[in-house]
Amino acid sequence: MPLTLATWNINSVRLRAGLVERLLTEEAPDVLCLQECKTPVEKMPLFDALGYHHVVARGQKGYNGVAILSRTPIEEVDAFDFAKLGHARHVAARLRDGTVVHNFYVPAGGDEPDRERNVKFGQKLDYLDEMRRWGIRTRPERSILVGDLNIAPREDDVWDHKKLLKVVSHTPVEVEELGKVQKAGKWVDVTRKDVPEGRLYSWWSYRSPDWDLADKGRRLDHIWCTPDIAGTAGGSRILRDVRGWEQPSDHAPVFASFAL
Repeated sequence: MPLTLATWNINSVRLRAGLVERLLTEEAPDVLCLQECKTPVEKMPLFDALGYHHVVARGQKGYNGVAILSRTPIEEVDAFDFAKLGHARHVAARLRDGTVVHNFYVPAGGDEPDRERNVKFGQKLDYLDEMRRWGIRTRPERSILVGDLNIAPREDDVWDHKKLLKVVSHTPVEVEELGKVQKAGKWVDVTRKDVPEGRLYSWWSYRSPDWDLADKGRRLDHIWCTPDIAGTAGGSRILRDVRGWEQPSDHAPVFASFAL
């Protein structure tokens, strides 16, 4: 059976534990990677009753936080603090077959795309640069990289390319830096391998009075893998309907399967 993996920025796992339970019940991924958990690890809800007995996580009170939930045993292998921000933005786990899953929550970058006037934007670029250097240094193999990377790289990853060129998450400098990260690790964008054409979004702002009708989305959430397992990857989908659940996250889960 292929391994099914999902990534989801949950925007507070304690507040939305019921939504996580619903997703696990209805979709039953083998591995679920969560970002923006917004809680210390010791206060993260558990999902043992649904069969997810294995967890690796990094947490912070009210901010950031990443977790990997698994039906089968996993072993924590890394937790990076890129750009020395002191943030819980990464955790990695090795699956039973040896595949390593990296779960990232890249800094959002604030509102102004200028590192001289916006410290958060500079932190985002620094974080991406360290991700790039990590890829060059380690040359990862048999690895999957997922998470809220907070960048929509392609023109059809946003609702209006021209209008968003000066909006953080789709500016040319961010797209270029993410491209360097991808090239350094030779990462394959699994979602776009499976769905090469057409608009795809995984995030819709809370500010929109009718997010579904307006459909001003961006594809900020990604599943990548190394070339040695890219041939096993498929089944990509974004569960748009989840964005419409009661008290939802502003992100929808992204899925892919791997015949490992």
